[in-house]
Amino acid sequence: MFEKILIANRGEIACRVIVSARKMGIKTVAVYSDADKDARHVELADEAVNIGPAASRESYLRADKIIAACKQTGAQAVHPGYGFLSENEAFAKQVEEEGITFIGPKHYSIAAMGDKIASKKLANEAKVNTIPGWNAAIDTPEQAVKIAADIGYPVMIKASAGGGGKGLRVAFNDKEAFEGFTACQNEARNSFGDDRVFIEKFVEEPRHIEIQVLGDSHGNVIYLNERECSIQRRHQKVIEEAPSPFISDATRKAMGEQAVALAKAVKYQSAGTVEFVVGKDQSFYFLEMNTRLQVEHPVTECITGLDLVELMIRVAAGEELPLTQADVKRDGWAIECRINAEDPFRNFLPSTGRLVRFQPPKQTLFAGKEGTVDGVRVDTGVIDGGEIPMFYDSMIAKLIVHGRDRNEAIAMMREALNGFVIRGISSNIPFQAALLAHPKFVAGDFNTGFIAQNYAHGFHAQDVPHDDPNFLIALAAYVNRRNLQRATGITGQLRGHEFKVGEEFVVVQLDAQGNHQRHAATVRDFQAQSGSSVVETNGKKYEICSSWHLGGARIRGAVNGNAFTAQVERGSLRNPLSIGISHNGTRIDAMVLTPRAAELHALMPFKAPPDMSRFVLSPMPGLLVDVSVQPGQKVQAGERVAVIEAMKMENVLFAAADGVVGKVLAAKGESLSVDQPIVEFV
Repeated sequence: MFEKILIANRGEIACRVIVSARKMGIKTVAVYSDADKDARHVELADEAVNIGPAASRESYLRADKIIAACKQTGAQAVHPGYGFLSENEAFAKQVEEEGITFIGPKHYSIAAMGDKIASKKLANEAKVNTIPGWNAAIDTPEQAVKIAADIGYPVMIKASAGGGGKGLRVAFNDKEAFEGFTACQNEARNSFGDDRVFIEKFVEEPRHIEIQVLGDSHGNVIYLNERECSIQRRHQKVIEEAPSPFISDATRKAMGEQAVALAKAVKYQSAGTVEFVVGKDQSFYFLEMNTRLQVEHPVTECITGLDLVELMIRVAAGEELPLTQADVKRDGWAIECRINAEDPFRNFLPSTGRLVRFQPPKQTLFAGKEGTVDGVRVDTGVIDGGEIPMFYDSMIAKLIVHGRDRNEAIAMMREALNGFVIRGISSNIPFQAALLAHPKFVAGDFNTGFIAQNYAHGFHAQDVPHDDPNFLIALAAYVNRRNLQRATGITGQLRGHEFKVGEEFVVVQLDAQGNHQRHAATVRDFQAQSGSSVVETNGKKYEICSSWHLGGARIRGAVNGNAFTAQVERGSLRNPLSIGISHNGTRIDAMVLTPRAAELHALMPFKAPPDMSRFVLSPMPGLLVDVSVQPGQKVQAGERVAVIEAMKMENVLFAAADGVVGKVLAAKGESLSVDQPIVEFV
């Protein structure tokens, strides 16, 4: 067994590998860029080596620097994590040639599965289902009909040079195939000057389901059940679960056996994932093989009770797999939510900066622990007060739950999201909460188009309907009563004039447009010691009991006998006197006033926000990589003005209307904050 390994990665996956290595008594070496000098993985590892500037192409993607770090520290093996160099065959080969073990598959396995055409050919040879199709150009509509009938309807007729929806038709019968071929050919000729058309099977209501495989150097390969990864946004997974609520035991077995056959065909030695697209009739077809550890590996660990990182290390050291296919368990249900630093209410633009507060929910499950246990697990690479840099991807944590069944896992995940405190940056937690509450998700009735279909026009606050909005009003009144209680206990009050708290309040809900909703609330039977009280509002009664303390970001307790977790934030940008309450993805900002104060507040004029229509504002924190205009320049609507880069994502800003540039307010290379003006028009 290795005495020391180097982790050629950063963030949560580097921390995850360190956990298993430490459990096995193996020393670890972290590598870090200038931007990550204070990162959590650097702190956790036994040693750390700086490998260059913040940009990943100058640090984490430099194979020479990583190999030099191995030699400098005496690391005998390299774990690449996921992303960066994890599926780079040249890196894997170079590492082995230097006498260092690559904790992953052999370079020839990576090469075989990295080429889309070669991998499909290999899959066919290994008798793995691939999407049936006719990949040569088709000459006539009659030939198209014959090929379509042979493949089996429905089929997708695609122009070879197609794009943007042009030259693409779905046909469900001979007539549609005949007409669709002719239309595609004409569109392709007119749009692309290339009328070649081919046909492949159209998978209806496709799901993205993947099989986890594990192989060793002794020729043993097993599969560790499946993961359901259909909840995706722009081809990026958002929620993963194991097992899938859709496939049958027979389909699971067939997919698993085909995945094993493919892994054996490329002499696979390590953890890997075979991805399939699955139709609504449970037909399944090979997509690709990921020759690395997946982001979503924890859900497989939860239902099988295995430590995949430990098994990868053991296999790399030449050990035989410690279990057979018959030993693989499938206990309970696991769900993973990817917690990303992005603003769901601003079209998911990246959000970088300081984590003013980072308090994950209480963990009862831990990475690297074997055996199946129900509970909550958090895999993260950040700490309270840490920085989210603009140079890397947006994922800051993975929240994983394991329950006895799917309904229990969903309930656990919703409660865990309620208790996940992130302040200082925006996160996608409200979006995750909305997905988990969606009736179709709860019913398991979804496919890869779920988010595109249900949130076609983006995600908005009203997309998270709370099942009891009056509870949020009552909780704001309760929190305010707890705050007032402290004032009653202040010493030195003039006798007969002590501060007394009444029972009648008005909760004034605020919004950006100056519209205020008012709710009468009565807070009775307040018990300072036990923290219990009865709140009545809008005809509903809430018996709330909590040991929450002033300043606490999280409030836990019971309402009408049922446990709840919510979040409290004092003050907002619009009003420092407000109380922010967040629960099940919904947030309200409210002021809790006495009835007289509420009367006076209603007379206050609304201060409208300043008119910023003359400015081009930065929609996200990021690096200004280009300014395309100069003072005095005439600009037309839709013309490029500036380019901002953050978290591997480039965002081009365009002029909203015709105008003349007055001033350029930010310089190329400057770090911008949200809504910072870049260009002013006159």
